[in-house]
Amino acid sequence: MAGAYLWLKAFHIIGVVTWFAAMFYLPRLFVYHSSTEDEAGRERFKMMEDKLYRIIMRPSMFVAVGFGLWTLWFSWDAFATTVWLWIKLAGVVLLLGYHHYCARLVRAFANDASPHSERFYRIFNEAPALLLILIVILVVVKPF
Repeated sequence: MAGAYLWLKAFHIIGVVTWFAAMFYLPRLFVYHSSTEDEAGRERFKMMEDKLYRIIMRPSMFVAVGFGLWTLWFSWDAFATTVWLWIKLAGVVLLLGYHHYCARLVRAFANDASPHSERFYRIFNEAPALLLILIVILVVVKPF
């Protein structure tokens, strides 16, 4: 059973790394897209955003969350009463909300309706980094 648990953790971490890579890059595309003036550039960003979301970000989310839940199921008795786990899960819920808001923004840009300023996207781009720091500290240090 311990060997299977380690495999689950490995695939969970792989999913998390690829999911975060996409969450770092997609909002950066929004920054560039929102300041693009020419039609060809806007069309290029639409294609890049759509492909990044559909081909990398969405599948990575399913891998990260799926293997994370499976790992949690294996270790539930050991960690269910720890505060750090519940804070981590709250962080994951925030990440899921961020992920789905990114999907909404991809659709808005696809319809030539950027709802925010370039400055908003620059700030929005930092949120996953802050959540990553919080979650890694909680998982590694287990401060609570």
